[in-house]
Amino acid sequence: MANTKFKLISLFKRLRINPPTGQIRCNGNYTPPRYRPPHWYVPKERVMTNEFLTQDNKDFIEEVKQDKLALQCSVESPLVKSETQEQVQWNPFMRRVGLIARKIGNYPMWSKDGKKFQTTLLQVVDNHVIKYIPPENYDPMVIKNRKWKDKKTLGCLLVGSETVDPSTVTKDYSGLFSTVGMLPKKHLCRFMVSPEAKLQTGTPLFATHFRVGDYVDIRAKTIDRGFQGVMKRWGFKGMPASHGVTKTHRRPGNIGAGGEKARVWPGTKMPGHMGNSWRILRGVKVLRINTKHNILWMLGVGIPGETGAMCYVYDTVLPLRKLKTPPPFPTHPPADDLPLEYYDESIHRFEDNTINFEEI
Repeated sequence: MANTKFKLISLFKRLRINPPTGQIRCNGNYTPPRYRPPHWYVPKERVMTNEFLTQDNKDFIEEVKQDKLALQCSVESPLVKSETQEQVQWNPFMRRVGLIARKIGNYPMWSKDGKKFQTTLLQVVDNHVIKYIPPENYDPMVIKNRKWKDKKTLGCLLVGSETVDPSTVTKDYSGLFSTVGMLPKKHLCRFMVSPEAKLQTGTPLFATHFRVGDYVDIRAKTIDRGFQGVMKRWGFKGMPASHGVTKTHRRPGNIGAGGEKARVWPGTKMPGHMGNSWRILRGVKVLRINTKHNILWMLGVGIPGETGAMCYVYDTVLPLRKLKTPPPFPTHPPADDLPLEYYDESIHRFEDNTINFEEI
């Protein structure tokens, strides 16, 4: 018994596992993915039961929901507090809020010199500011051994996307929105922002928050591939399929477990679960914006997630691709006189002429 206890303690020390929480920190560069929801995310789904409501009660509840939805979707929403916010001049060290967008597919585009490239379409659906937490009250739950440098300098903006029926979510989750007079949102995200970039509760966010030519970072979950071998998960070459040793065509081979301490070292590339982990694609260029449907055309097809997945879009942190000209700060206000499309200067518009004939 004592020998078994000693072995478990030594295993915890080698893997740096905290037994109560089970958080693993490996010695190498590989960090095991976290599949559980974040700690601040209260349970959302509830067990659906028969409420035994009459038809009159159902009609009344639906009427109340439609009134609230029309209230928060209006251009001049009364949910937005009438407090006068001090106008601050933007500087490159300020951090703005981001958007929650849905990946809706790929689309080819052409440059003015005839070069074809692929883009990814992201649609910003029903984004509203739910809550602002000032820096002195923002105390995120982080791992102890990690320094929190921006704890006292940055606040937090809670943004929600896609309004849902309040009767389909739990009471605790719906309470996050009822305190601010809004209907529950299907997706929530926290963005750390500068105090000068705070927004009032109920402020709508649109695709015009960004401009064509800007570079953004996109955070999303990768496609869930399930259990995969080393060839698909890590890109191993494998053994020859026809000539060679039997039963080793798709095996990993030697994992370097010999020596004085014969064991599998943390971070060893082995078969296991692939995908369903958060990844960030940095420095993606915005090529085109549609103001009617709030769609962003992003350069490339490497955005994580399958079609229909949600992703978080915010200003890039890359030093050479940061914003150099003042953007809409803190965000672009609602407007009805905007053009339908914004194009980058390198993009060819199909309504323009492609061939010009000179008269002789």
